[in-house]
Amino acid sequence: MSTLLEVEHLDAWYGDFQALFDVSLSVAEGETVAVIGANGAGKTTLLRTIAGLHTRIAGSVSFDGADLAGVQAHRLVGLGVSMVPEGRRIFPSLTVEENLLVGARGGHWTVETVLELLPLLADKRRRGGGLLSGGEQQALAIGRALMANPRLLLLDEVSLGLAPIVVRRLYQALPAISQAGTTLVVVEQDVGQALRAADRVYCLLEGRVALSGTPAELDRERITAAYFGVRS
Repeated sequence: MSTLLEVEHLDAWYGDFQALFDVSLSVAEGETVAVIGANGAGKTTLLRTIAGLHTRIAGSVSFDGADLAGVQAHRLVGLGVSMVPEGRRIFPSLTVEENLLVGARGGHWTVETVLELLPLLADKRRRGGGLLSGGEQQALAIGRALMANPRLLLLDEVSLGLAPIVVRRLYQALPAISQAGTTLVVVEQDVGQALRAADRVYCLLEGRVALSGTPAELDRERITAAYFGVRS
């Protein structure tokens, strides 16, 4: 498989606070890669920097071999990169269908295929976004990002604040997204969900990559040590 996303030696700051330190990772086309870590580990900063929403200080981000330096976030969507942000950020005054159509680009994902993929929304096409439950809003945020028909989909904290049964239903959609030709990077605090969904995993600790590998390679003891910074 060819490399679709390459992050090398990435540093990022918020004012005087450094959030990422020399972070490197790669994602092959067709893979599902999970980025795990505790709250404050730098996961969201990493996704936002990849998506052009946060300025990097050092290092490089390349997509399909092209350096993304200076490429604005809205231009990245045209190149094939979409992001589902933490907190969903749907348009509450628009209906489900209108939210989906806002960023639509031609391709496999249409209103019909998205509603088929995400049963939480199937009978809510005309309902206002602000009237949806948290899980329905998260499904809508995923669907809206898919409507751009991206090659790379970045998902930030899919499970945050949702009931376990809703989280399972959302994660059940990920294989179909991958099979339709979209590469996935999933940021997640729920380690169990991440390991079940991913081909490979990176664990961040205090802004650094503390561990990486396939789920089969990473036993619970190693993951716990990397996640919490525990030394044996």
